[in-house]
Amino acid sequence: MTGPAGLAARAGGLFDAPGEVAVAVSGGGDSMALLDLAIRAAADRGRSLRAVTVDHGLRAESAAEAAAVAAHCRARGIDHAILDWRWDGAGNLPARARAARYGLIGAWAAAAGVARVALGHTRDDVAEGVLIRLRRAPGVDGLAAMPARFERDGTAWRRPLLDASRADLRAHLRAAGIPWAEDPTNDDPVYDRARARRILGALAPLGVEAGSLAATARSLAEAAAALDTFTAREAARVVRADRGDLLLDRAPDPPLAAEIDRRLLRAALGWIAGPAARPRQAALAALVPGIAAEGARMLAGARIAAEGTRWRIGREPAAVAGLTAPTAALWDGRWRIEGPHAPGLHVAALGAAGLRLCPEWRATGLPRATLAATPAIWRGDTLVAAPLAGHAHGWRATPDGRGNFAAFCLRD
Repeated sequence: MTGPAGLAARAGGLFDAPGEVAVAVSGGGDSMALLDLAIRAAADRGRSLRAVTVDHGLRAESAAEAAAVAAHCRARGIDHAILDWRWDGAGNLPARARAARYGLIGAWAAAAGVARVALGHTRDDVAEGVLIRLRRAPGVDGLAAMPARFERDGTAWRRPLLDASRADLRAHLRAAGIPWAEDPTNDDPVYDRARARRILGALAPLGVEAGSLAATARSLAEAAAALDTFTAREAARVVRADRGDLLLDRAPDPPLAAEIDRRLLRAALGWIAGPAARPRQAALAALVPGIAAEGARMLAGARIAAEGTRWRIGREPAAVAGLTAPTAALWDGRWRIEGPHAPGLHVAALGAAGLRLCPEWRATGLPRATLAATPAIWRGDTLVAAPLAGHAHGWRATPDGRGNFAAFCLRD
């Protein structure tokens, strides 16, 4: 159901849980329609609503478009914030702008006490995303539909209109007499999204349209979730944690299916090196022959080394060199430090130099490379303690930032 009643019901779902709701509004047709639907739903439920716009400054019209959204919100009695971002010219522009929007809005939501932020993505966005990612020869996950609910930058995000079409939303705006801005980059063939829209139009004679592609992507998302569940079960059979490292049995009986093996490896890298560690299929496929030839490989901030019929996956020492934190803070996103905290102390990697100051390290049974990447307590350049290298002095370091690995496989 994607008619007026269906659109209203999906927007109403934003208010099914307690907490403040906000809509991210660019001024384009999709987000303006979502804003209007959310305003109506909030009024029906006696709830408040907020809105936020990021002025990216990439076009001369962006400031005026943000001001137009602000004026629309004032007229509807909606609190609205404008967040400014300017590109520094470095990196991939679409990726940098997307990350900046999430980061800025996430920080704003946390400061404003907003529980959920709604985004106006549609089934057209899902279909176009499938076409864009096809060139990378992705697996199931790469072609799966974007999630309707997710967390990023500490904020809960919602996409209530993923089964609505862009045409439906513009029809709603026209019926309501609400103007919207058209971003000219949506038709600029320089950008992947614009080329995907043109290709989608060219596929129409074959019966391939946004709805069918989006439905396929949803089916693949369901398949990916099922594979994650099976991967988590297999993790309990073939993976063991070892003081911050993961030990993967590479000769289990029965053997792992290739797709489950890839998912386990990807999850293991994420558990060790953080959620950003998401290597592509080709990089994962190169691990097996690479480790067979060299004994160890570095990938995505992790070190993978063969130990007989198992692999040890741990943090790459170079990835944490120079990383410091107060002793009471989570170090490297996953290490909790307990001990006699005091001013002037900090946590940093033990490193090769610190390891030389720990004569008992061999008794731990951990490899030199593993220990070099573990947390140590320092006072300036003086080593105070290295809890995992036999030099504890009343300190303890526990991996505490990722949770149980099998459970991590379900959300990686």
